[in-house]
Formats: sequence, structure tokens, C-alpha cells
Amino acid sequence: MLMASLSDIGLAAAINILSAFTFLLAFAILRIQPINDRVYFPKWYLKGLRSSPLQAGLFVSKFVNLDFKSYIRFLSWMPAALQMPEPELIDHAGLDSAVYLRIYLLGYALINHSLWHLWISTIPCFHSFSSGFSFISNGSLFARIFLVFSSNIAV
Repeated sequence: MLMASLSDIGLAAAINILSAFTFLLAFAILRIQPINDRVYFPKWYLKGLRSSPLQAGLFVSKFVNLDFKSYIRFLSWMPAALQMPEPELIDHAGLDSAVYLRIYLLGYALINHSLWHLWISTIPCFHSFSSGFSFISNGSLFARIFLVFSSNIAV
């Protein structure tokens, strides 16, 4: 049985984190482009709060957002959306935004609670089982991982 090394796990984590940030950045940049208004704000077009960017302005500004300050504060909508009541959020941005925020908050809660639980349960395992076993006394990473995974097995 082959086990992944710590560098393999680190590389996989780095690729996943980098791809997550890349997709978030792509979403944020595409969201503020004038040509994509109908995709990201369809409800505002139906209510008449926005008009098509293709009707007025310079040729370049119809397709590319030239306000560079908006690129700096591209995630400023997130705190405002989190503080907004859910019915108002559905009315303002749509049901998909409310569902996205629920999934986001659920993931945040699950990860936060899981990490807290893992931290609370692994610290005693490292301290109580670190002595007395000959294959564990060398302090290798494999020995510590073995202790975490087999902590409920009486040896």
C-alpha cells in the first residue's frame, strides 16, 4: 500500500487553494464588467434599475470596466449581503444569492467546528500515547498519524 508523502499532500492542497482563489478572482472580475450585467443582474434589468451598457458611452467602456477602484473593492458586496435579511436578499439579488450564502455559511460552520473538534481530540492523543510504544517513540510523522487514526483501538 502506497501512502502519500507530506509533500504530495501539500502540493494537492496548494493546487486546490490556488484554483479556488483563481475561480473567485475570475468571478469577481467578470462580475464587474459592463458586458456581463445581464448575466449577473437580470432582476435589475427587469425592474428597470439598469439599462444596457451597449446603448451609451465609449466603445471600450461598453465591454471593459475602466473604473480601477472597483477592482480593488470587488468583494465589498459580501459583508453587506451577509448582514441583509434573507427576504430582502432574495428580493434584491435573487434566490440563487441566498442559496449561495447559505451554502457558504454552512461550509464555514462545518469547517470551523470540524477543525475545533479535531484540534481538541488530537492534542490529547499526541500527549498520552507518545511514550510506551516502541514504534512510536521515534517521533516520525507516520507514527503520529498512526496514533491519531488508531486512538480508539486498545493496543
